[in-house]
Amino acid sequence: MLEHTSNGSAEVTVGACETQPVTAEGLNKVLTGHGQFRYTGATDTLAAAERMLRESPPKILILDKAFGVQVVMEWVASHRSSATCLVVWGLSISESEALRFLQIGAKAIIRKTANPDTLLNCLCAVAQGTSWMEDSLFRETTRQERYHRSELTPREHQVMELVEQGYKNKEIARQLGIRPGTVKIHLKHIFEKTGVRGRYGLALSGMKDKGLLAMP
Repeated sequence: MLEHTSNGSAEVTVGACETQPVTAEGLNKVLTGHGQFRYTGATDTLAAAERMLRESPPKILILDKAFGVQVVMEWVASHRSSATCLVVWGLSISESEALRFLQIGAKAIIRKTANPDTLLNCLCAVAQGTSWMEDSLFRETTRQERYHRSELTPREHQVMELVEQGYKNKEIARQLGIRPGTVKIHLKHIFEKTGVRGRYGLALSGMKDKGLLAMP
């Protein structure tokens, strides 16, 4: 939901579904001091968040990963077509969790330990329609500057594209008509050429390269 401030600029409404009341109050203080956002309050259960989206949906909902990774993933997936942008945050988030959240519809991933400026940058990007994640979470996955996609062979490009779409080695092998062991060899060469560590990092970096994800 977008409303307008007294000077006519768009105001972005932000709600939260948070397990810790003190953290929810901290969000309130951060957002109250920033004219672009209006904090609409917090719920402490996913059921209450469901009602919030039905009755008075905010433009952005910050969702606590502490409700349970699988539960939150299912909740995000079931609301990916909602007009409300979902931001997932938690004390710790692994590469695989971050990638999965993004693939199923979350617009941003951020740690609870982020400073207020980082949180505001995240919310600003989401409000503008950009997917976002905290760069310090995935610094090791960033491709080396010397890397160009043209360095990969056509088969390596195919493997990388399927990894970026979330396919596992056996599924990639089946799609390309090759052995799973051959997929592993291709991935080894891709990692060496890109400087990226791990398949999740590869997928995240691919999303960034294609302009689907901002990593400030």
